[in-house]
Amino acid sequence: MDAKKKSLSLPGPGWSRRKFLGAASAAAAGLMVVPRHVVGGQRKRAAAKTPSDTLNIACVGVGGMGFSDTRGCRSQNVVALCDVDDEAVARLLGSDRLEPDEKAMYEKAAKYRDWRRMLEKEKGIDAVTVSTPDHTHAVIAMAAIKLGKHVYVQKPLTHTVKEARLLARAASEAGVVTQMGNQGHAGEGARLICEWIKAGAIGDVTEVHCWTNRPIWPQGAIDAPAEIPSVPSTLDWDVWLGPAPFRPYHPAYHPFKWRGLWDFGTGALGDMGAHIMDQPFWALDLRAPISVQGSSTVFSKDYAPAAEVVTYEFPARGSMPPVTLTWWDGGLTPPRPPELEQGRMVGDDGGGVFFRGDKGLLMCGTYGENPRLVPETRMQEFVRPEKTIPRSPGIREEWFEAIKKGTKSTTDFSYSGPLTETMLLANVAVRLADKNMRLLWDGEKMEFTNLPEANELLHFQYRPGWSL
Repeated sequence: MDAKKKSLSLPGPGWSRRKFLGAASAAAAGLMVVPRHVVGGQRKRAAAKTPSDTLNIACVGVGGMGFSDTRGCRSQNVVALCDVDDEAVARLLGSDRLEPDEKAMYEKAAKYRDWRRMLEKEKGIDAVTVSTPDHTHAVIAMAAIKLGKHVYVQKPLTHTVKEARLLARAASEAGVVTQMGNQGHAGEGARLICEWIKAGAIGDVTEVHCWTNRPIWPQGAIDAPAEIPSVPSTLDWDVWLGPAPFRPYHPAYHPFKWRGLWDFGTGALGDMGAHIMDQPFWALDLRAPISVQGSSTVFSKDYAPAAEVVTYEFPARGSMPPVTLTWWDGGLTPPRPPELEQGRMVGDDGGGVFFRGDKGLLMCGTYGENPRLVPETRMQEFVRPEKTIPRSPGIREEWFEAIKKGTKSTTDFSYSGPLTETMLLANVAVRLADKNMRLLWDGEKMEFTNLPEANELLHFQYRPGWSL
């Protein structure tokens, strides 16, 4: 059945803390990177020192987005590459997109399949990138944080709500510099949206709609494959599984199609919410919602649904009124705003956001690009306010700079943790949509107050031998 025509009811092992070691380049440069650390149980900054020119970075996951994240670190010193699949490392090293010096750096870097061994042996690492499937983000990032490493984690930050809460807390206590890889947050459009809304361009915002064309991978009323092929000799399947429940290897999961499975991915909202929901989350100072309700097409015990609608309610924040935010995916889209001119696309090919205020409408694309007041005549008349938010050099560059200066990045875990929690509440609501309930959420206590069984979906039981 066409998704648009579907009738929906809308509303591992523990690690000891690493003591700071001087950067390897200190002898040559006379400089060092000084991370913040915990002393006597109190979070303090280390004495200010001039930062080094480069950071020693280890990249965990070098295929898919990991390819981009690894290359995004080429201005620094990549000292270790880790991927459970040797073929991913081979594709990186064999890419014709690499500059000669970059290729030489990657070839020289130590190679690992198991990130635990890497963290154990590579004592000179300053920072770690984590670009693996969702279900292993938290365990890798937490291990690095406990060793005092600065951490960059691909979106979504974590696989579960509880992981997001614990990871943000650990990063704060360790004083390390963190960043989530939702690149749109570093863009000009995201900043303009914040500045325009704060300047009152559309008045008080009470309604937001977010949508995406995802999923673009298998998802819906399908079951896991029954056949059990042999594990490729190039792949460490046990490390790939990490804390997830054991299941035999199958190419239906690795290297890309894992996103649609409950055990490994977070579905369309987990994949794209970090980009699309980020726009209202930042511009409207959102944090924990007070309720969430979901509805979807049919799904299975293994796979998330092919299409869904989720409605959140957020309380007033200071002078800002309560907001209702609705998420749409799988081909479902919000009603077309009557103010939008005929023939004009809503958002872009991948999705978008529109904000409705009591004085007008603002629309943008998937990553916050091309924000416009609607209709276009309003945009032409609009006197743009002064730019008040510092501009970003780029999502990874911002992280490097924050590490060297001992400052915060704009989507560090204190921000991206609550954003991820909010996104992932949708998966709980959708999985319990048969209850036909508006789930009431207490963000401070991290619990649903009117359906106790929903709290069981805030985390999952790790496989033996794995923990945060």
